[in-house]
Amino acid sequence: MTMSETPQRRGKVAPPLGERSSRKDDALMVNSVEKAFRVLSAFGRQHQTLNLSQVASEPGMDVSAAQRFTHTLTRLGYLHKDAQTKRFELTAKTLDLGYHFVRSSRLLDRAMPYLMHLSKETEETVNLTVRDGTEIIFVSRFLSRHVLNTDVIIGTRMPAYATAPGIAMLSRLPEEEALAIIDASDLKAHTPSTTWQRDALREKLRQSAAQGYATAFEEVYIGDASIAAPIVDHHGRPEAAVNIATSTSRFSHAEVISRFSSLVIATAHAISRV
Repeated sequence: MTMSETPQRRGKVAPPLGERSSRKDDALMVNSVEKAFRVLSAFGRQHQTLNLSQVASEPGMDVSAAQRFTHTLTRLGYLHKDAQTKRFELTAKTLDLGYHFVRSSRLLDRAMPYLMHLSKETEETVNLTVRDGTEIIFVSRFLSRHVLNTDVIIGTRMPAYATAPGIAMLSRLPEEEALAIIDASDLKAHTPSTTWQRDALREKLRQSAAQGYATAFEEVYIGDASIAAPIVDHHGRPEAAVNIATSTSRFSHAEVISRFSSLVIATAHAISRV
């Protein structure tokens, strides 16, 4: 049957020790490029602006290096420096990379007609997500008038183990590989309903693999209900997931499954490359 942290800094997940050591041993790795992206990644909702010393507090970064990187990124247009406060913030130009991904992604090109159809047919919020390590990333999102969480946007990350898309994708991996991803996650209860203990997650993965879809009810946000199915590549490995997000105030758990399970499975199958 197939299925499938480390300390955090300013809301960012530090790379695992093994990954950091492999980067260090990589002769082709351009460390300055990696550091420049770490500077950009230091900004976020909790840290919309940073001063030089805060940038320098990133691992492996001193004040001199932080000054060079922020100056370069400012000259390139990716950072703006306030002349009075001397604090830095991201500019709209940082959206360019995401825009290029959206315009060049074959997955999005393939999925878009089916996502639009599913959105119109259900009149519920429809999402396309991919997995990055222990997290999922929202790469497309069709909102309904019933949407609850307006703070979830394209680019939002969530822990894979606590989301229907994450479990759906992990459930299509070999069990040992899926459990290794879970073991690398920062397992905790985001709400009283979160499934976060290893044995319970393993059982959830097995159940999802057997039924072809995964569910999550109020596991990250109170009131949220989600049902997802995995999109697979031509090797049968999970490439992404499509999910329908709705509200527990409008549908019971059983109604979410009876109304939407066949629809998300059919949509995911249509997008898959099998």
